[in-house]
Parts: sequence; structure tokens; C-alpha cells
Amino acid sequence: MKFKWKILLVLSIFAVFAGCSNKVGSKQDNKDLKKVTIVLDWTPNTNHTGLYVAKQKGYFKKQGLDVKIVQPSDGDASSIVASGKADFGISAQDTLAANYASKKPLPITVVAAILQHNTSGIMSRKGDGISSPKGLEGKTYATWDSPIEKAMIKNVMEQDGGDYSKLKMIPNNIVDEPKALKEKQADAIWVFYGWGGISAQEQKVPVDYFYFKDLNSTFDYYTPVIMANNDLLKKDPDTAKKFLKATSQGYDYSVDHPKSAADILVKQVPELNKDLVEASQKWISKQYKAEQSRWGYIDPQRWNAFYNWLGDNKLVKNKIPNNTGFTDKYLLE
Repeated sequence: MKFKWKILLVLSIFAVFAGCSNKVGSKQDNKDLKKVTIVLDWTPNTNHTGLYVAKQKGYFKKQGLDVKIVQPSDGDASSIVASGKADFGISAQDTLAANYASKKPLPITVVAAILQHNTSGIMSRKGDGISSPKGLEGKTYATWDSPIEKAMIKNVMEQDGGDYSKLKMIPNNIVDEPKALKEKQADAIWVFYGWGGISAQEQKVPVDYFYFKDLNSTFDYYTPVIMANNDLLKKDPDTAKKFLKATSQGYDYSVDHPKSAADILVKQVPELNKDLVEASQKWISKQYKAEQSRWGYIDPQRWNAFYNWLGDNKLVKNKIPNNTGFTDKYLLE
């Protein structure tokens, strides 16, 4: 019996050391991972699910990366990425237009599209007659006071036979769009359907909605997108490729498993409304790739068409040359 207890004691000691060795090795492995930071464009939502999935499922770690997902705090994402405080960031093609039209643009390049199509449009109370742009005549619209925003609304209203001068603009300080419509804080609001539109469904607020892309194909620009710091792309292209490979896997998983992807997002960002995330994820997972066979692809023709429209309508200081500001090569290689 004493001999048996000695054997058990020796085996226990070996087990303890083996466990310690594994923990040390795990810490060592984490130290060996390259630290990468991506800054979001806003608070976490289903546009970002693929990133959280890639982190939770270990896709980043498999590529040798330790990725930190942060929210913007000291400026917008583009300036944070340009300054080198983050390696990657999320923005939108329309938001980045002024930068690429500048004579001294920030050193940032878009490397992937999160959604294949522009899912934004105008949401209004159902039955108020704003099921098409002409219906905006005489109505109140909550504006960000952006020249591009106003020019797009003017375009679709006039194409629909409406009088843009009859649209009443009020400042957009709205946080909860369906609630704002219900309480008549505004008659119409520009929202992204995957969050604002789905939120209206969840809150049981009946709405009308029209997409800009359905009214003018030029407005089917890319939003949101992932951008990268140019120095990183030049000096460490392998990290960019590894990051995008893992991110692609995260979004591919979200396409195939929307419920599980929603659970991962809520687990990592518990302050989010679980019901809204699940409903939004079910809808938006079909938008990540849409008709494309691979996630992230940017069609040069569509990218250029929107920037050419901005230049032709003098909505940017200088015309933006074709193929400026984006590349697919880090995603495809």
C-alpha cells in the first residue's frame, strides 16, 4: 500500500509540473503573437460580428495575431489609423471621400468591404406617404448636415418628381430611430436597415423604407469598409494578409452560422440587446457576401462610379482619380 501511495504521489507531482509547463507555454505562445489593433467606426454592432467571431474562434491566433478591437475615443477611425495608433479601422467610402480628394491625404487604404452593398436608406412612419422620395416634400428630415448626404437626397427626390426645396431639415441628434419616429421627433431618418430597420421591427414600429441603391445605382457604394495604415501595408504586408484571412473566416462563419455568430457577439459585448442582435444577424449575414463568392471584394467600377459622381457634382475639392484609396490585393493573395 505504501508503495502504491508513493507511485500516486510521484504521478501527481508530474501532473502538477505538466500543468505548470502547459500554462507557461500558453503564456509564452501569447507573447509570441503579433499585436494588432482595429478601431471600430461606432459602438459594436452586427457590421462587426466577423471580427468578434475571428477573435473568439481563434482564427486570429492561428495566424499568429493577438487582435484588440477598440472603439474610437480620440478622433475618428481614419485619423487614428493614419497616426499609427491602430493598424486597421472601419469607415465608409462616402466618409473617406474628402480625404482622397485632398492634396495631402491621410496615409490609409481600404482593403476590404464588410458588406457588398449599401444597405442605407430613408425610414419613415408607415402610412405617412414617404414610401418613395417624392413623399419627403413638406416633411421633416433629421440631417447630419453633410453635403454628400443632402446631394444624394436631392438627386433621388428630383428623379422621383419631387421638390427638394420643400424638404424641412432638422438637426439629427437621434439615438433610437424607431422611437424618434414613433414620438414624431422627425418624419424621416437616414438609417442602415440591418440595424435601424431591424430595430423598428423588434420595437413593433411600422415603417416605410427605401434604399438609395435601388433608386440610383451610383449610390451603391461601399459602406462599411476596413482600412489599413499605409506604413503597415508597405513594411509588413504579411500581417495585413494574415489579418484579412482570419477576418474573412470570421465573416464566412457568420454567413453560415448567424445564430452562433450572434451569440458570440453578445457574449463579447454583453451590453447589446440580444433579441436585436439575433434578428439583425439573421438579416445581415446574407449581406456580407451577397452574390459574391468571397467576402471583402471591392468592384473597381462601383468604387470609381461613386467618386466620379462626387467630382462631377463638385462635392469634393478635387476630383478623385480612378482606383484611388482601395486595393483587393491583400485580401486575395
